[in-house]
Amino acid sequence: MHDDWTVVFEHRTQGPCTDRALVLTSLGIPHEIVQTGEHYTVVVHEEHAEKAKFEIWQYEEENRNVGKTGPAIQPVYQDAIPGVVGYIIVVCLVAWLAGIGAWGFDWLGAGRIDGTLIRHGEWWRGLTALTLHSGLKHLLSNIGFGALFGLLAGRVAGSGVAWLSILLASGVANIVNTILLDSSHRSIGASTAVFAALGLVSGFVWRGKLTAQDRWPYRIGPIVGGIALLAYTGTGDANTDIGAHLLGFVAGFASGILLIRVADKLQEQRVQSAAGFAAITILVLAWMIALTNMST
Repeated sequence: MHDDWTVVFEHRTQGPCTDRALVLTSLGIPHEIVQTGEHYTVVVHEEHAEKAKFEIWQYEEENRNVGKTGPAIQPVYQDAIPGVVGYIIVVCLVAWLAGIGAWGFDWLGAGRIDGTLIRHGEWWRGLTALTLHSGLKHLLSNIGFGALFGLLAGRVAGSGVAWLSILLASGVANIVNTILLDSSHRSIGASTAVFAALGLVSGFVWRGKLTAQDRWPYRIGPIVGGIALLAYTGTGDANTDIGAHLLGFVAGFASGILLIRVADKLQEQRVQSAAGFAAITILVLAWMIALTNMST
């Protein structure tokens, strides 16, 4: 080794030296790996020594905590089709029943978000409003996005658990959003549930570290991706209820984080069946209360 070369890294095996050498190569810093006795060294010209040491230090800092957070929970992708089919059937069925005024009820008046009535205790409107739509375009839009994000949620959490979580998260989000707004607030539509499904996937994947987990850009990737989709698809025009979309995403994200704690149970068919039955039961009961309340 010439006198104008400086050692910037030393190790008893060649592998770590090779890793550091790749870092220097990517930055265009001339270097060599030299074996000296029982050790290997990475050497550079003196004029590059300070920069090379800094880059190697930065590389080591970035990788210092790799593997210390525990292994990623490996996803067991499940059949999400039943949940998506169920979602489409429910919103289409309610749209039809509301359209014909089934059994003489005003379904829109009974089930829509109403700031004043929710403040007076009509909590079920947070759920029933999810199944009402203002027209065919509104319905088809929520069917499309709901089926897409619901499919992703069902794949990681299972059809039953995913849709029960989406229903509860979006119902809570609707109620909270309504309380935060003026009492004259009115709204309908499944879009809050759509973004709860997106949030669930983002939270589940992030907390479970289903993607590469070694460096921070990979760890926050699911969050960034979810927020980007929320911004792209959930901010719409002046009639878009951005607050409900955002709260739906947040509530869904929280549910995804909670679900990862019971990830080992999500593969059990009885759990999925029970959750799916619970989701249908809760929604039917909400509508029964809503329609009964209208008739009194």
